[in-house]
Amino acid sequence: MGENREYITHNEELGCIHISEDVLAAVSAAAASEVDGIYGMMNVAAKKTAAKGVRVTVEEDSAVIDLYVMLRYGYAIPEVAEKIQNAVASAVEAMTGFVVKAVNVHVGGISFQ
Repeated sequence: MGENREYITHNEELGCIHISEDVLAAVSAAAASEVDGIYGMMNVAAKKTAAKGVRVTVEEDSAVIDLYVMLRYGYAIPEVAEKIQNAVASAVEAMTGFVVKAVNVHVGGISFQ
């Protein structure tokens, strides 16, 4: 299971913890959606994951998270993107104990609604 690229593994004293990339994606999407100024997540052409607009790449004992988002008109893009990065990294690290190497925010559109 640890060799499967769909899981990230954390070795503990009593054994291993295996967490699916889908779990990391779901936590990331939930954290991003709570940031003020985000309108929603975008569909990405990637392997099927549980969370829309999130792509997770597992590297050894860390993860790189790519988020594809739409923002609301009137919000400063760099500020909202930084808030998304901080929220996602904090949530994933707090809930899983794994290191987030990078959170890349891809702004694909602006909503005027």
